[in-house]
Amino acid sequence: MSDRTARVPNDLRAFWMPFTANRQFKAAPRMFVAAEGVHYTTAEGRQVLDGTSGLWCCNAGHKRPKIVEAIQKQAEELDYAPAFQMGHPKAFELANRVIDIAPEGMEHVFYTNSGSESVETALKIAIAYHRARGDAGRTRLIGRERGYHGVNFGGISVGGIVANRKHFGSLLNGVDHLPHTHLPENAYSRGQPEHGAHLADELERIVGLHDPSTIAAVIVEPMAGSTGVLIPPKGYLQKLRDITKKHGILLIFDEVITGFGRVGAAFGSQRYGVTPDLITCAKGLTNGVIPMGAVLATAEIHDAFMTGPENMIELFHGYTYSGNPMACAAGLATLETYREEALFERAADLAPYWEDALHSLKGLPHVIDIRNDGLIGAVELEPIAGQPTRRAFQAFLDAYEAGCLIRTTGDIIALSPPLIFEKAHIDQLIGTLGDVLKKLG
Repeated sequence: MSDRTARVPNDLRAFWMPFTANRQFKAAPRMFVAAEGVHYTTAEGRQVLDGTSGLWCCNAGHKRPKIVEAIQKQAEELDYAPAFQMGHPKAFELANRVIDIAPEGMEHVFYTNSGSESVETALKIAIAYHRARGDAGRTRLIGRERGYHGVNFGGISVGGIVANRKHFGSLLNGVDHLPHTHLPENAYSRGQPEHGAHLADELERIVGLHDPSTIAAVIVEPMAGSTGVLIPPKGYLQKLRDITKKHGILLIFDEVITGFGRVGAAFGSQRYGVTPDLITCAKGLTNGVIPMGAVLATAEIHDAFMTGPENMIELFHGYTYSGNPMACAAGLATLETYREEALFERAADLAPYWEDALHSLKGLPHVIDIRNDGLIGAVELEPIAGQPTRRAFQAFLDAYEAGCLIRTTGDIIALSPPLIFEKAHIDQLIGTLGDVLKKLG
């Protein structure tokens, strides 16, 4: 028995796995025991090419020396410090480094521990901001169909993925939804699709229905990732920005996936040329190594809270692990790795090759659409009649056996490789996926 195999537990019952077909997994486990660069190692010693950056998060790849060293040193120096009424230097240093690369106008960072917490935080800040300005009637929130904003109650309320909502009761009151942007006429678009900017005009109808004086914020993903990679139509995000500004509504971009290089810029806001009022992020902030998230805010929003006696808490919100020293060390090392290796620029340079490779799958059995932007892409499959998700899930299993990790959502295959991918890795990933699709029933 190898050392790696010896580390695999022989009883899988206790762990209730998230977003997993638990019974299927435990009948035939897929265990990773190591990772380095762009590969995972399985318990059996097989190498699996990471076509998903872990879970959209390991943008710089795995086992990066600078990040590993930073965590080791931080554990020896300061493992934990309270975040309430106390601070430690790295929390302030990381906030400054994030602001350095953030869209112009973003000047403050509020730490969380995940994308879900970032969304909850942004929604609360938005409502509290209006109240701080004497506009307490603005409490309504607007999300979007097929939007994914984490799994807490605020996030699934403004989110629009049915399976994430239907089991959990009445959710938040006062929430409405824009239509999604997935239009048939945009099938096989390369980059931003031509059609769909008009869908932003639906916001005017919703504003008219509720009255702008009741609406606090609109939240959307610049590029909707977890629903299956829906790229924003040209002009769509700018229309949302114009309408929200017109009516004094805050615009929140959920950049948990698009943050930190995924679409060829530090943030999707920069890639698409539209700056919101609040940005949520997580995942790539620490390269997925230690849980951490953040909300970026403009000075206008931050300063609205900085009133009253100086000894009073301005915002009654936060987490035990906000700005955790270990996470801050990982975040600083991650940003340094991105900078030293010019990984955001690398993603932009590699994007055309990625696009051509991905669209080479057009015409294969069951493929009905292909979408891409930056180093992200999706292959949409025709569902099996009466068996939604089965075809894509089988593709996931087959790809894993063939040495590639892909992700599926519904009957869509989503791909988001590490930004350190080489062209040869793209060839391997797309070649393997092509072989899988050719044999798929």
